[in-house]
Amino acid sequence: MSVPETPVSVSSEEYVRTIRLNRPDVLNACNNALLAELGKAVRDAEKDASVRVVVLTVAGRAFCSVQDLADVADRYKSPEPIELGHHLRERYNPIILKLRTMEKPVIAAVNGVAAGAGMSLALACDIRIAAESASFIQAFIKVGLVPDSGSTFMLPRLVGPARAMELTMTGRKVETKEALQIGLVNQVVPDAELVAAAASLAKKLAELPPRGLVLTKRAINAAWTADLPTQLDYEAMLQTTAGQTRDHREGVTAFLEKRPPQFTGT
Repeated sequence: MSVPETPVSVSSEEYVRTIRLNRPDVLNACNNALLAELGKAVRDAEKDASVRVVVLTVAGRAFCSVQDLADVADRYKSPEPIELGHHLRERYNPIILKLRTMEKPVIAAVNGVAAGAGMSLALACDIRIAAESASFIQAFIKVGLVPDSGSTFMLPRLVGPARAMELTMTGRKVETKEALQIGLVNQVVPDAELVAAAASLAKKLAELPPRGLVLTKRAINAAWTADLPTQLDYEAMLQTTAGQTRDHREGVTAFLEKRPPQFTGT
């Protein structure tokens, strides 16, 4: 079995950073090395001022097929109780939090199966484009576990609590047609067009005012836990900030002058 040089590869083109899970021989199952490199790649993308949009994708025929059980097999050889919470807090949770709070749009380009924590990774992204081969499985219940890595937070907000309860309790597979119907993904494309579709959307987002995108993501994230009066006030505060940017003035001026705007991120 061939072993990739690195479990996560990173590339950049103009303002777009692509982070690619790179363990295709094991369907990109998560082990400690992959999680460590993924965490670093996400943190680096957040800090890099030249990056306006992040694309999370994979090498091979599956997006991510849960935790690599070979990586944790030794735990199950002992009769002692298994403590999984520490592993989540140390490895998975920081990545999920960074994807959700990173002030840049994050696109998941999903092909093949996204199961367990692999599905959680996709859910944590802002927008999901799925290849026709994609499928989503809340696989935790099949091994007596509960959904983690943010699935119990994200899934009900995307598909509603009743549907989320069904998917997490049954662990059944959701194919792309249903995923699109219930709001789990934003777009479905043929497998051969997935890379191009993600790149096209990333390019469109990268050409928009970066500060406007930052503030929009802040507003949407805040709305999940705010009441209406609080959210209205928060929108007004963010709009004051957005209205004072050069990009806002450029956008209005370009509209009035009937020319394409030139956004600079200031």
